[in-house]
Amino acid sequence: MGTTNQLADTVMSRLYAHFSSHASSTDTRLLLIVGLAVFAHVLVKITRHISEWLINKSQTQKNPLGFVTQQPKFITLTRLVVSGVTFVIYFFAIGLILQEFGVNLTAYLASASVIGLAISFGSQGLVQDMVIGVTLIFTDAMEAGDLVEVVGTATVIGRVEQIGLRFTKLINFYNQEVFVPNRTIANVSRFPHGGVYAYADVQLPQAVDREKAAQSVANIARGMWQQFGAIILSEPVMSPVERTADGGWDYLRVHFKIWPGQGSLIETTFRQQIVSAMKIYDANYADWQVPVTYRAMTASKKSQKTG
Repeated sequence: MGTTNQLADTVMSRLYAHFSSHASSTDTRLLLIVGLAVFAHVLVKITRHISEWLINKSQTQKNPLGFVTQQPKFITLTRLVVSGVTFVIYFFAIGLILQEFGVNLTAYLASASVIGLAISFGSQGLVQDMVIGVTLIFTDAMEAGDLVEVVGTATVIGRVEQIGLRFTKLINFYNQEVFVPNRTIANVSRFPHGGVYAYADVQLPQAVDREKAAQSVANIARGMWQQFGAIILSEPVMSPVERTADGGWDYLRVHFKIWPGQGSLIETTFRQQIVSAMKIYDANYADWQVPVTYRAMTASKKSQKTG
């Protein structure tokens, strides 16, 4: 009889009796625990989806609140919190179910804490992943949507899709999903403009019509962009024809934004097409007259204005 009373005196039985004013059966309490856990889980998920929808919607509007501009980081943090809350919900639900079968709830919580501590000592790599993952979320090293180079056990260049507690997910140039363990990340190089700036300076032949030559270069540049949109990330920008004060030649600068590591497309295909087009005006036109350089900022004020 004493055992039966002990089994009936659980957290759920006291709550049920408090709100309904009568006793409950074990089956009723088990269904109530499961129902409440599922309801809480669904409620948390709905709250997360609504918050993400509001943040994505406000992303397109100017707002003085700082967290709106940090939308990817905010959503990553929201998902992290939801995962933690979901774990807590089901952790306590399991404890309440076990209590219905005679397991002491206090002993369950204590043993779970000891087991969790032992697992954490035995899984130091997992703990490192989680700590570094949280650090990446709360710092500006990289955010979802950034184009980065991650150096660790291997070097990966790609666009950040998700920063998780175990892995950071990147999409590389071949559209592969690359999962980098957080603890292996030693260095992060961030491309602040979403790509690499390449500048091709097209030297114009002396006797060429400047407008016709500029139009030819513009057509080739736009054609390259249309054909290689996966490498050339935005429409090329053309600078006005400029003249070197001391050298005495005219040149036209073409500004490309390309995927990191794909500069050979500009150095070979684009250069060869320009040389072929310029040979119409000058049969001796050569490769060296189309130098390609890379830098974070344009060299001239005119190029900065056009970029």
